[in-house]
This record gives sequence, structure tokens and C-alpha cells, in this order.
Amino acid sequence: MARRFVVKLGEDVLRKRSKEVTEFDDKLGSLLDDMTETMILEDGVGLAAPQVGILKRAVVISPNGKDFYEFVNPVILSASGKQICSEGCLSVPNVRGEVERPKKIEVAAQDRHGRKFTFKAEGFFANICCHEFDHLDGILFIDKMITHKKSK
Repeated sequence: MARRFVVKLGEDVLRKRSKEVTEFDDKLGSLLDDMTETMILEDGVGLAAPQVGILKRAVVISPNGKDFYEFVNPVILSASGKQICSEGCLSVPNVRGEVERPKKIEVAAQDRHGRKFTFKAEGFFANICCHEFDHLDGILFIDKMITHKKSK
């Protein structure tokens, strides 16, 4: 595993749509491992491949620092409820803002080996999923902010 550079606001890669993953090989596994290490070292709860400069539909998430999840080619199948959450982003340092997201979601995705699965998330976990999945379509949380403030 290796730490990767986190791309910051202003870099074109953050505003592009990522491509579907079609090859489930060691290269993908290494990318996911590197993303997980980078997320941990950057003290994040999620990281999408575009944030490390790779336009692939791959995301890693750890809502609590103990459990780690990988989503390849994720698609939100259903969403319900609403919640307002305070968000920040490793690619948009020193900015936090409130964003409205679904309270519950069901996701279809693949794992690093290409096996399909569905997953349900709610609350904070659903919020992280939506935030990271938006990155795959070139959408940043600042595009959806209701309120914002500078943070340290």
C-alpha cells in the first residue's frame, strides 16, 4: 500500500465523470488498498478514485475508522427520507457546509473481484456514500451546500 496525493479543488479531474471499472485485477486491488491507506492517513471517512487523480468508479469508506468498505461501480437503487449533514472534503480543505442528503439508501455495486452485491446504509453512512458517489460524477459537496463556513 502507498499513500497517494489527494487532488484539490481546481483540478479538472474532480469535475469529470468517472469511467466504469471493467477490469477486476491486481491493479484495481492496489488502487483500492492505496485509497484506503490515503483515507486513513488523511483522517477521512471516505475517498473516491477521482480524488487521487483516477477516473474510475471506485470508492472506499470507513464511517468509524474500524470498518472498511469498498464500492466499485456503485449505483443508488433507492433513497428515502431527508437529513441535513455538515460535510467537509479532503479535496476542498478548510470548508464545511450543510448538505441535504437521503436518510436511507440501497446501493448496488461490485467488490474488487467483480462480485455484485447490494448494501443498505442510513444516517451518517448513507451521507458518506452519497458524498463519495457524487465524486464519481464530478459533483462536489460545495455544489449542494445550503450553508457554508471556513474551518481550520
